[in-house]
Amino acid sequence: QVQLVESGGGLVQAGGSLRLSCAASGRTFSSYAMGWFRQAPGKEREFVAANSRNGGNTYAVDSVKGRFTMSRDNAKKTVYLQMNSLKPEDTAVYYCAASPAGRGILSPATYDYWGQGTQVTVSS
Repeated sequence: QVQLVESGGGLVQAGGSLRLSCAASGRTFSSYAMGWFRQAPGKEREFVAANSRNGGNTYAVDSVKGRFTMSRDNAKKTVYLQMNSLKPEDTAVYYCAASPAGRGILSPATYDYWGQGTQVTVSS
């Protein structure tokens, strides 16, 4: 069982930065793939970034490459999403998720555990 708690969301002007954190419980954090997803009003939840088990590989959707960076600290059982050069279209509720799976980590269906979400609002 894994519990996830996100923090770090807020209101920022376009071009600004935020860093989201996701703190996890559980003894085997390093064995989970971790993902960040977002959901804007009226839209489906979409993939943002993911980090494979043991932090071997990191993936990101094209629209955030060069602006967002995902990292993990296994000792602190925490993953981060550094978001720079934010745009109004980045406005959404951001969720972190955990999966014991070794593949398919770009799909929300792969993930067994989800945080409560944190709101990110980017004003123009």
